[in-house]
Amino acid sequence: MSGHSKWATIKHKKAAQDAQRGKVFTRLIREISTAARMGGGDQANNPRLRTAVLAAKAANMPWDNVDRAIKKGTGDLPGVTYEETTYEVYGPGGAAILVETLSDNRNRTVAEIRHILSKHGGRLADVGSVAWMFETRGLITVDGEKWSEDELMERVLVAGADDLQPDEGSFLITTEPSSLDAVKASLEAVGIECATAEVAKVPKNYVPVTGKEAAQLLKLIGHLEDQDDVQKLWANCDIAEEDVKAAEEE
Repeated sequence: MSGHSKWATIKHKKAAQDAQRGKVFTRLIREISTAARMGGGDQANNPRLRTAVLAAKAANMPWDNVDRAIKKGTGDLPGVTYEETTYEVYGPGGAAILVETLSDNRNRTVAEIRHILSKHGGRLADVGSVAWMFETRGLITVDGEKWSEDELMERVLVAGADDLQPDEGSFLITTEPSSLDAVKASLEAVGIECATAEVAKVPKNYVPVTGKEAAQLLKLIGHLEDQDDVQKLWANCDIAEEDVKAAEEE
């Protein structure tokens, strides 16, 4: 919808803010360690680890940090074990939110998330009541200034992707999760640089949220993302640009 920002677009805009907050390296280290613990330290045989390492490279994380995180995950170095939990949330305006966490103290994490929700108009949902509104997809972003939609479309389909959509200065490529690495490699083999590549939770439908509820929702999302144990957050909101800008100015 012209003039609107679905969550994928809002999330990309917030990435720079996350970097400024110093959250990126901490989240990446936790993800790398957890991926290595669950699937081993060999990137060739561990797609989750491979994706996490690529994200670390994109964030300019020093290799020593990456290597230590892998070794902590595999047990070659002492480290903390993190437990994965996904919280299902209803936010202002009826928005559905999935909050993915990695925590060494689940009781602390859920208490802090409950506190944030109670202060900013959200509530925990029953297990399964929100998750069904999302599907797991591979998402790749490509710089829209370097390629036209027509140029990309043929290459994207040949690479095995499912769809290509413009996304405010970028293109968003959708794949099957199992095909993410292969599609990314195929695109890069023909000179198409991928800005990001991740397995994501994509809403099946979007909920328009406007006015004060939009501002409250964005504030809630911001506080959730600032919680130390939150790794990723997915929402099915569709917010008018003027409401996004108004919330940023508050």
